[in-house]
Amino acid sequence: MMTYSKKPLVGIIMGSSSDSKIMHAAAEVLDEYKIKHEDQIVSAHRTPARLAEYAQHAEKMGFKVIIAGAGGAAHLPGMIAAHTIIPVIGVPILVYNDKHQKKIDAAKFSAFRGLDSLLSITEMPTGSPVVSVGVNKSGNAGIYAIKILANEFSDLKKKLKQHKSDQHDSVMKESNQLKKEGLSKFTKKKFK
Repeated sequence: MMTYSKKPLVGIIMGSSSDSKIMHAAAEVLDEYKIKHEDQIVSAHRTPARLAEYAQHAEKMGFKVIIAGAGGAAHLPGMIAAHTIIPVIGVPILVYNDKHQKKIDAAKFSAFRGLDSLLSITEMPTGSPVVSVGVNKSGNAGIYAIKILANEFSDLKKKLKQHKSDQHDSVMKESNQLKKEGLSKFTKKKFK
């Protein structure tokens, strides 16, 4: 019997090490659910042959999902999807980070504020789909990957249902607190 905590079933790839600042949230979500994943840097433009090799590697390893993050033209999710039948979740990345700079320079932001990446990922040709989460929302990609795996692992289904229940309870608690304290007092306490 295959298990998700012993062997990686999710691949997380990104075009550059600077993308790790965004992509780590996907890994954190998978780690929280004890889902083993393999993380690599694979550039669609700088290492195209490696991209094709990675797709073969992912199939050979038995990955069930690939999470691929990319900024700008964001070709990585679509190109990896073109090389495999494994479902691909694209994460559009807003910032062009320069891995050699410590501070984020405003000039390094995408001219289109991540919309370029989002559209590049979602506008794949008919027959070559890639699912996409919101800009910089790699944590959502992690949750979506878990939902895919939950079709095979019933205990993940239970954990996801508990997650939904916890979200509901949290909102209800905050709503009751807001109602009791009033908006002004609630906001001052919550966001000071």
